[in-house]
Amino acid sequence: MRIITLLIIHCSAVMPFQTSSVEQINEWHLAKGWANGCGYHYVVRRSGEIEVGRPEEMVGAHCLNHNRHSLGICYEGGLDENGKAADTRTPEQKEAMLYLLKELKKKYPKAIIVSHSIFSNKSCPCFDAAKEYQDLQP
Repeated sequence: MRIITLLIIHCSAVMPFQTSSVEQINEWHLAKGWANGCGYHYVVRRSGEIEVGRPEEMVGAHCLNHNRHSLGICYEGGLDENGKAADTRTPEQKEAMLYLLKELKKKYPKAIIVSHSIFSNKSCPCFDAAKEYQDLQP
């Protein structure tokens, strides 16, 4: 069993009129040459639906140098209608993300919730996950 120390929050970097399901992300990641497809463990759709990507037991492909000890959670969106980075989460997404994180924290109580941006030069996920979910932190 993997030791999970991080729950890393991402956005899929799509505009409001674009979609990004696990199936679509799988295709994008396979096109990049990632043998195992979708690098995220969960994708939270605008509707609030939570889709399962990679099994939690499987190492993700979402955060360079941190995949071995983390789970990747991605929300559909992250760009405004002009293609600029923005927190575009719907109320349904926010509710679903909170639910998912609470469930994951039951399994991994010592895991820290962080934004992908602390490990990269990207705006991903377009909000401060550590601050937003500070009540869930160890």
